[in-house]
Amino acid sequence: MLARPGAVEAEGLDAGVAAHYGDPMREQRLLAEGLAVVDLSHRGVVTVSGPDRLSWLHSMTTQELTGLPPRTSRETLVLSPKGHLEHAVHVVDDGERAWLSVEPGTAPALVAWLESMRFMLRVEVADVSGSWAVLGEPMGGESAEGEPLAWVDPWPGLVGDTVAYGPPEGHPALGRAWRELLVPRDRLASAVGDRPLAGVWAAEALRVAAWRPRLGLETDHRTIPHELDWLRTAVHLHKGCYRGQETVARVHNLGRPPRRLVFLHLDGSGHVLPSRGAPVIVGEREVGRLTSVARHYEDGPVALAVVKRSVPEDVDCLVEGVAAAQTPVVRG
Repeated sequence: MLARPGAVEAEGLDAGVAAHYGDPMREQRLLAEGLAVVDLSHRGVVTVSGPDRLSWLHSMTTQELTGLPPRTSRETLVLSPKGHLEHAVHVVDDGERAWLSVEPGTAPALVAWLESMRFMLRVEVADVSGSWAVLGEPMGGESAEGEPLAWVDPWPGLVGDTVAYGPPEGHPALGRAWRELLVPRDRLASAVGDRPLAGVWAAEALRVAAWRPRLGLETDHRTIPHELDWLRTAVHLHKGCYRGQETVARVHNLGRPPRRLVFLHLDGSGHVLPSRGAPVIVGEREVGRLTSVARHYEDGPVALAVVKRSVPEDVDCLVEGVAAAQTPVVRG
């Protein structure tokens, strides 16, 4: 889609697809109205086939996956032995194989880890990113027979036996519709059809406004799911043992996460947004880092940040000299 008129390539994690096609705010409005589609063909696509596929994935990741019906979506996480986030996996099964959509550049590492865990089970793992691509569209329904397979984002609903670390009611993403369509890469243009294209800047602005965490942006080598309210969609609290489960259970039952995600309204009087990774300052003290920043078509400059749990929830912050009013996503 970078060959389309006006396309400007994104940078960083989203390099390889368009940041925008010449009019980011119009693209964002069209996306919010359910009219546009987003090229996410830089995401990785992995398949797992074989009769043991769902029970195998279930045994290693955070979500309940056994008996998953065809064309039913789930989100699951791969954690380190100490419970830190390594992969965020979007899972949908077609009845013969499980399709896993993952963040750009992470498919090879995920495949290597899965291959190391095969043992004698009847599973086959393949990185099909070279032949399959992802399109993002503002729709909430699971795909029907005869349609391309789609993964539907469950955010912000509570999936299975889990818990919310953010508000159980009044969440800004209530009613949000988003799914990933899986299409052959050589049919990407025909899958877009005559729908208008929106760049990833538009999708990211709506994601930030929905308080939706993203691996590689809101996460670092220390992140646990509780800090980002990621248990609500991706972690089943009473399933069998998996890598990192001890940390998940201990923090949930005995303590609180050391850091918490916050949503920031940034002062829009300036023309330059703070940069991702910029320190968040309260008084003269650094209390966290900016993780995502965007211009929302209605709310103006907005951001997500991860800060220390001890930061008062009613205090304003500074980010590269820009005033920022915080709304807690995860309660301290």
